[in-house]
Amino acid sequence: MELTKLSKKKYNALLEHYQVELLKLQKYIVKEGLKVVVIFEGRDAAGKGGAIKRFIEHMNPREFKVIALPKPTAKEKGQWYFQRYIKNLPSTGEIIFFDRSWYNRAVVEPAMDFCTPEQYHLFMDQVNGFEKMISDSGVKLIKFWLDITREEQQSRFEGRINDPLKTWKLSPVDKKAQSMWDVFSEYIDLMLQQTSTKQSPWLKIDANHKKMARLQMIEEVLEMFDYEGKTLEID
Repeated sequence: MELTKLSKKKYNALLEHYQVELLKLQKYIVKEGLKVVVIFEGRDAAGKGGAIKRFIEHMNPREFKVIALPKPTAKEKGQWYFQRYIKNLPSTGEIIFFDRSWYNRAVVEPAMDFCTPEQYHLFMDQVNGFEKMISDSGVKLIKFWLDITREEQQSRFEGRINDPLKTWKLSPVDKKAQSMWDVFSEYIDLMLQQTSTKQSPWLKIDANHKKMARLQMIEEVLEMFDYEGKTLEID
């Protein structure tokens, strides 16, 4: 369904229906002792945080975590790159939502010179094997890439600048995102090409329309599980 044809009433009804289904899914994950990781990556201002908010809005907070790691500490910088992410992987019956993830090293860090070329290439050499180990250990790994156009990103940045309640969302990286659009694009293309595997594919989402993107992502996750009472269609 096109966004232009999706009324606010219809969107709210679909979102509520999907959120009920997410509760069924969460109960199933807890009952079966599953381990689930959902990664949200994308262009700056693509709507990662807003999407996660809709996922977790009515979930049991004891059975999920949202991980949005800050800059690594001096100690963490001396560790294996993936080390601080490993300790945030799920236990049985738990869902982990990563608001950005280890893929910082695939795009933001090399583009902004926050890591060396050697660190970047080592990451790219290791990440598929790292994710295979995660999957082989019984973790269901779901990777979303939220994409927006350059024009839409600029519009959202302007909205943040002009809204005193959103100015905190405008980071130093965001401020360079427009001028470095092509540089980011090169790293993004390489990441999507080299790290989308059969076991852990990237699910690309057109996030120019936030509401449709949110519904699509929730539906994608629900479709992956055969839980009791599953009903995705709505009258």
